[in-house]
Amino acid sequence: MSQAISIPVTNPIPALLTNAKIYRDGADQLGVGTVELPNFEFMTESIAGLGIGGEMDMPVVGHFKSMSIKITWNTVNDNTVGLLLPQAHHLDVRGSVQEYDAGAGTFVNKAVKVVVRAIPKTSGIGKFEPGKKMDPETELEVSYLKLWLGGVERVEVDKFNLIFRVNGMDSLADIRANLGM
Repeated sequence: MSQAISIPVTNPIPALLTNAKIYRDGADQLGVGTVELPNFEFMTESIAGLGIGGEMDMPVVGHFKSMSIKITWNTVNDNTVGLLLPQAHHLDVRGSVQEYDAGAGTFVNKAVKVVVRAIPKTSGIGKFEPGKKMDPETELEVSYLKLWLGGVERVEVDKFNLIFRVNGMDSLADIRANLGM
């Protein structure tokens, strides 16, 4: 009897997010809506002077400007209102990314997970319109973020503990050591 041969993915083309869910504390599904994840925008300082041909905005390694997660809910509910509590909230956004393997002509599903620790900035109740979504929005300030793709940790930012890792490389390890951390 012949066994099917597993051929490695030869030409993966990331196509789309199939679906996702958002949880509080890794267990309680919060509601239904859309999530806008933060951008990584480095803090910068403009440098100029002798030996530099002009001016340059120099990124401060591992230090980011304000990062926020914005959630637009279909309707207001008990769980979304709970995010108003003035404390850090642990949120998990778990999804599945669909890739197309152009070499084999098949679809591959890859897990994507983003975990954040965040405190509330703004929250709305939405609008009342018959037969329509309410679209309330919640925005939270992110102090911690970790991203996994296909079960592999890819990015970790921890502003309070001076951690910035990309693909396992910790860009702030020397700085923590210099500070006695």
